[in-house]
Amino acid sequence: MTQSSADIVPTAERRLILGAFRSLFVAVIALAIFGWIAEEVLEADTLRFDYAVRNAIHSKSFPLATTWMLRITRLGNWYVILPAAVLLAVFLVVMHRPHEARLLAVAMLGALMLDSVLKIAFHRARPSPYFGLDAPRTYSFPSGHALITFCFVGFLAGIITLHLDAKWLRCTVWALAIVVIMLVGLSRVYLGVHYPSDVIAGYAAALAWMSAVGFVAHREQKVVEKKGINR
Repeated sequence: MTQSSADIVPTAERRLILGAFRSLFVAVIALAIFGWIAEEVLEADTLRFDYAVRNAIHSKSFPLATTWMLRITRLGNWYVILPAAVLLAVFLVVMHRPHEARLLAVAMLGALMLDSVLKIAFHRARPSPYFGLDAPRTYSFPSGHALITFCFVGFLAGIITLHLDAKWLRCTVWALAIVVIMLVGLSRVYLGVHYPSDVIAGYAAALAWMSAVGFVAHREQKVVEKKGINR
């Protein structure tokens, strides 16, 4: 039986509403996790966990792994992420997808501001780096590499999978994105420039922020579709 336009529109609208509330729910959960970690950090209750994980990872280090961790950690630097984000934004504009380019700008500028504000707010001192590395001059909590990589790679994976029909391709893209995000976070702990709790908090903050961006995107899409229907 063929669906009428009156039947199809509410279905699409319900999908957008469900997507918006799903994003909002994830944002609230991620924010709660970040808040819990932050409280534990302020009370120094994560130190036993942090040092246990740091020591365990460091005990497994070897030269080849160190070389690769130094390379991988650079993927989360702003001098890599920023040009990549600009190139992606230009590509989206050229492909007549300005809405996605605006979302990218909001996501990355928000990530930068969030990272800066949270570091200043918690002003957690850095741990002692391994392998003779110099400690970064910024504060430790949360991990900016974890936060920024999560936001950019997550956005990139979302953009790619949005235009893929095959489920296995979408799963592959998301799996690769998760691997990259996790490896960048692991590299920060491996090199000793972050506590594990910094990295986990960076992921939680990024998830909360990107879910909030997703919520707004769903709301905007709903408005756009309503305008199209009413024309």
